Amino acid sequence: MSAPELNLRIVEALLFASPEPVSEEAIAERLPSQTDVAALLADLVSHYDGRGVAPVKIAGRWSFRTAEDLGPRLKIKVKRSRRLSRASLETLAIVAYHQPITRAEIEEVRGVGLSKGTLDLLLEIGWIRPSGRRRTPGRPLQWRTSDEFLQHFGLESLDDLPGREELKASGLLDPRPDLPPVGRLKDHEDAFSGDDGDDDDEED
Repeated sequence: MSAPELNLRIVEALLFASPEPVSEEAIAERLPSQTDVAALLADLVSHYDGRGVAPVKIAGRWSFRTAEDLGPRLKIKVKRSRRLSRASLETLAIVAYHQPITRAEIEEVRGVGLSKGTLDLLLEIGWIRPSGRRRTPGRPLQWRTSDEFLQHFGLESLDDLPGREELKASGLLDPRPDLPPVGRLKDHEDAFSGDDGDDDDEED
C-alpha cells in the first residue's frame, strides 16, 4: 500500500472514530510531516461522493455526516402521548363553547384559579390559539380553539359541537352545573397517557 493510500485511510479512520469534529491541525498531528492535509481531505470528499455519508467541514472542523439529500428520508417522528388532566379538559371545553374568552373568564366559569401550565399545554398541543386582546381595561388576551382542535375531534366547524340536549341524551354532560358541556372531549380523554400536572389549580 502506498503512503498516500495509507494516509487517506488514517484520515478516514480518524474522522470516523472521533466523537467530536476534528480540526485540520489535529489531523496533521497524526500524519507524517509535510503531508498535504487539505489534498487528502479533498480526496476523501471525492471518495465519498454519492454515498450515504460524507466528510463535511463545519465551523473549521471535519466530521462524517449523513449525505444532505438523504436527510429528509432519515428523519424520525416521535409521537409523544400525554394524558390531559381534568383541569385541562375543562379549560378546553370552556374555550370551545365560550370563545373568544379571556383567562379571567375561564376562571370565573370554572370557579377556581387556573394554573399557568394549563393554557401553555393546550397551546403547545395546538388546540387553542391567541385571538387578539379584549377592548377593556388591561387589554386581556383572548383565546380560541384552532383548526388542529377541529381536526383532532373530527369537527367540520364549531357548529358541529354537540348541544346541551344532545349531550344529556348521550350521557356525556358533566354533572357539575358550573361547567359548560364537555361534549366529545370526554370521548378522547383516554387517548392520552402520562400526566401534564395541571391538577394543582387553587381555589380562589
